Amino acid sequence: MYEMHTRVRYTELDEYGKLSIGSLVDLLQDTSTFHSEDLQVGYQYLQEKGLVWMVSFWQIVIDRMPEFLEHIAVGTAAYEFTPTFGMRNFAVKDEAGKYLVKANSYWVMVNRNTGHPVRIPKEETEPYKIEKKLDMDYAPRKIAIPEEQIQLDALTVCRHHLDTNLHVNNGQYIKIALEQLPAKIDIGELRVEYRRQAILGDVIVPWISEEEDRYVVELSNEEKKPYAVAAFYKKR
Repeated sequence: MYEMHTRVRYTELDEYGKLSIGSLVDLLQDTSTFHSEDLQVGYQYLQEKGLVWMVSFWQIVIDRMPEFLEHIAVGTAAYEFTPTFGMRNFAVKDEAGKYLVKANSYWVMVNRNTGHPVRIPKEETEPYKIEKKLDMDYAPRKIAIPEEQIQLDALTVCRHHLDTNLHVNNGQYIKIALEQLPAKIDIGELRVEYRRQAILGDVIVPWISEEEDRYVVELSNEEKKPYAVAAFYKKR
């Protein structure tokens, strides 16, 4: 795996002194960005071609969240490309090499001008070394939305939610969804499906459902068309 070695910073902590879910997602995203940059097929390279990678689905399985000042290795590897999707694994390990987090993700290539997915050109995938899939239980890419939901307070997309593509960054949806959950939940797994892009000034309406083993948060527009759906599974 391509690896980034780092240390858990105070600014990355949640209120319990552990790496926050939002900071974890940022670390995974940054590691994949550095991987592409080091292969010379990163942000600026794709920008010149009018293309960008966007995550379509996250599955993140948490055994233990690293703590303040802990040294960790954050790794990523591509394991498959199709004409439609690029699939990446991620892992977070402690200093002894033990897995703390394992993740799977689906990525689509999008035309920056139209905002629509395109077939992935072969030359954009050739630099990546295809590696063996991580040993984990792989979830389906689609998340079913429960029928019984409670509507929560809407919010308006602000500038701090946006990334260089001028839409809400995938990690921001997760942070918004987390804010809808009860104060303390020990999360063992999260899955996030992205369906459409929200931009500056859009209104996001959260809907939440509680089931026996999970919470499902739907982040939709005012016509109840989902931007993203997140499922948070309680640790067993």
